[in-house]
Amino acid sequence: MPRKREVKKREIPPDLKYHDTLVSKFINCLMRKGKKSVAERIFYRALDLIKEKTHSDPLKIFYQAMENVKPLVEVRPRRVGGATYQVPVEVRPERKISLAIRWLISFAKQRSEKTMEEKLSAELIDAANNRGASIKKREDTHKMAEANKAFAHYRW
Repeated sequence: MPRKREVKKREIPPDLKYHDTLVSKFINCLMRKGKKSVAERIFYRALDLIKEKTHSDPLKIFYQAMENVKPLVEVRPRRVGGATYQVPVEVRPERKISLAIRWLISFAKQRSEKTMEEKLSAELIDAANNRGASIKKREDTHKMAEANKAFAHYRW
């Protein structure tokens, strides 16, 4: 962190198909080894699969999945007098988005479907319907924060 001035947030240009910055951010996180065209193909094919399976707008399902996976609170370690406490804190809006994207991608990779497009589409549909591994991760995060509510006065 610099001492002199604030760090500027980098502007992410919207994607070409949907003209949406959140889609562009998701594609950038999906990308491996700089292969953006591969990541775009995976994401757009996953949305096409969602359209085939649900017969509804795939972008709405994507946004619903993102909203359902975003955590409200999380625990952060705080050292007080030699002891480390797990202190529940509210999650900043930028971090909510990045955690949701990270959880959706990581749990999609762990699924048993054959291709990444199928895995991602199934995970997005499950998350939009409030089930699946990424929703379980959010619930576990909330349970952890609820269990450590007694240490909330250590918040800084």
